[in-house]
Amino acid sequence: MRDVEVTKEPVELYKILKFEGLLSSGAEAKAAIADGQVLVNGTVETRKRKKIVSGDIITFEQERIRIQLSR
Repeated sequence: MRDVEVTKEPVELYKILKFEGLLSSGAEAKAAIADGQVLVNGTVETRKRKKIVSGDIITFEQERIRIQLSR
């Protein structure tokens, strides 16, 4: 698992997937979320604009990232 720092919260789920390079575009990220391929805190998440906050753990394929608010 790797930590990802964000400067503000909340951040929409698809944006994190895109900016962290888990998927190459926002459209791909939205499609993966809609298909039920993304977990947030261990639960399948299908809302593309799910608000992610510090402490949330996102899982996609073999990658796990934990969101941290930078200070």
